[in-house]
Amino acid sequence: MYLYIKALHIIFIVTWFAGMFYMPRLFIYNAETADKPEAVRQALREQFGVMMKRLWYGITWPSAVLTLVLGSTVWYLLGVTPQWLVIKLIFVAGLYGYHISLHIIFRQQQRGIFKYSSQQLRIWNEVATIFLVAIVILVVVKQSLSFVWGIVGLLLFVIVLMSAIRIYKYLREKKKGNKA
Repeated sequence: MYLYIKALHIIFIVTWFAGMFYMPRLFIYNAETADKPEAVRQALREQFGVMMKRLWYGITWPSAVLTLVLGSTVWYLLGVTPQWLVIKLIFVAGLYGYHISLHIIFRQQQRGIFKYSSQQLRIWNEVATIFLVAIVILVVVKQSLSFVWGIVGLLLFVIVLMSAIRIYKYLREKKKGNKA
């Protein structure tokens, strides 16, 4: 029974992350409609609103809840709390905090409030990736992972990710400049 619950936990982690990866993309596309003519902007925002509601309430939230329930069950059935699991749970708590932040942005955009630029949302979009890398490496490597090397590796990953975002922004701006 333990392995079936663990398998379901992993499946709902995957669907939860799918929602958290795609939702900020929809935020970005929705925010970028500000440059469009009014009729186009209105039509796109209505469409993105429907897509976001379906994704958020149909996939992402249910997956987050099932991940929590099944993960808690796996932890209970495991019967112990090794040190790596404590660290993982700290990252998971951060991930739920990130999830809540996406919910806040979702609610704002549903009300027509756009507080963040598409560039800021692009950066925020990568936070889930950082949590994913940290949690998966921690779960797979467990005790053999040096805490110091783990932090150094995670920081290097964040630097590479943020550099990639800057390069992408530079290339987009360069492409826009060539079209003008």
